[in-house]
Parts: sequence; C-alpha cells; structure tokens
Amino acid sequence: MVGGRPEDVPVLASTGTWDRDAEFTAFMAAASPALARTAWLLCGDTHRAEELVQQALVRTYLAWPTARERDPLAYTRRTLANLRIDTWRKHRREVLTAPADVPEGAVDGTAEVHAERDRLVRALATLSPRQRRIVVLRHLEGLSEREVADDLGVSLGTVKSTASRGLGQLRTALSDAPTTRSTT
Repeated sequence: MVGGRPEDVPVLASTGTWDRDAEFTAFMAAASPALARTAWLLCGDTHRAEELVQQALVRTYLAWPTARERDPLAYTRRTLANLRIDTWRKHRREVLTAPADVPEGAVDGTAEVHAERDRLVRALATLSPRQRRIVVLRHLEGLSEREVADDLGVSLGTVKSTASRGLGQLRTALSDAPTTRSTT
C-alpha cells in the first residue's frame, strides 16, 4: 500500500470516463480484507466485524464522489471506526468474544503463532475502546500518527498520548504471563 491506498485500486477507469460502479467494485475488492481485519481488531467478533465492513462500504459507496477525491481507504476506515463508536454508544458496553471462540486465521498453523495471537487478543481486551482503536490503527495497521488523527478526527497529541498509555498497558498485560506458584 502506498499512502494508505492499495496500488491496484483505480481512481479513474482506463477509458478516461468515470464508471462509479466499476471503480467502487475494484476498491471494495482490494480494500475488504484490510477493512475486515481492522473491524475484527476493533470489535473482537467476526459477525459484528462483517456487519461493520458492510455498513462502512455502503456509506462509502453513497459518498463515493467525495471519498474518491481524497483517500478512499482512509475514508472507509474512519467510517468503520465511527460506526464502531456508534455501537458502543447504543449498547453502552462492549462484549468481546472469548479468545477460545476467536476463529483462527490461515497464518502459519503453528501452536506458537496461535498462542501469541491469543495473548495479543487478551491484552487488547484490557484497553479502553479509544486506546484499542488508536493502537490498532497506529501499530497493527501501520498508519502514521497524523493518519490516525485524521481518520479518527482527533488531535495529533491525543493520538500520541493515547497510544503511549495504551502501549504501556499492553506491555504490562503481555509481561504478566500466567505463572504457577507453589505455596509451601
């Protein structure tokens, strides 16, 4: 990805005319996997993540002339984050899927990879929704601080301080490995 935009997403159709549906379809095909991963990291539930991605893509399609002028992936990511915030506001609490119920990705298949993923999911669950959103976008999606600030509509200082506190909590959560102590 260059500048937050997948390279294979055309901005103009090859004929020089603007074909909204074809252009959006190409964008959707290229961006859906990244959006699904982000949505899952934000909510921790596969079904909710799929719904969030669909809703974000519908809203992006409706605003496609505006979204395509800038960075359509950033626009869709911000829509995704805003939709997730809306669900927090509606339900006033967040219920994450138990790590044992999290579907395994086709990564490597080794037990070590799964154990690390489980540790990360559990550590992310300890963060506040805002911290998780910023840490996921900044460090797992690889966006710059400025891009995260622009995507979420917050100041650069908020991104820096929230990411710092969130990473500190993650370090603590990840360093607190379960230990068995014998009492004698």
